Amino acid sequence: MNRQPHTLSREIIVARAIEQVVSELRLIDVADYIAFIRLEHFACLSDLVDSASELFFMPGTLRLGHGGEVHVDWSGWPRIVLDLELRPRGATVYFQLTLTENEASVVLNYVSFEKPDEDPERNTELLEALLEDARIRRPEAIG
Repeated sequence: MNRQPHTLSREIIVARAIEQVVSELRLIDVADYIAFIRLEHFACLSDLVDSASELFFMPGTLRLGHGGEVHVDWSGWPRIVLDLELRPRGATVYFQLTLTENEASVVLNYVSFEKPDEDPERNTELLEALLEDARIRRPEAIG
């Protein structure tokens, strides 16, 4: 696949946007991911993603896409790959989140805008703004 020049900056935006969700997803035992993916219990996997994101994004903003993959062998640590979709109002982002023992990474597959600009940089700025708008804002502490 040919990567476009603006893909890296958009991957960084998506990775930062879901950072807290990834921390929640890491609380789930890797054996559960392995079982749900191998047994094709994608509804269970979808529930996990929904639960992990509900404190940070408006409902329906982050959800499981077409499923996931698990890579397990005798010589290394498991690697979990989840197909995810970010759907802030005005855009849809299709990407894969990879979780390993010590890191997580994002690979963008496709971004679709309802009203795209001709300038890719402006679309990147729009994506960042849309994701920020989709966040759940916690009230400031009264002190």
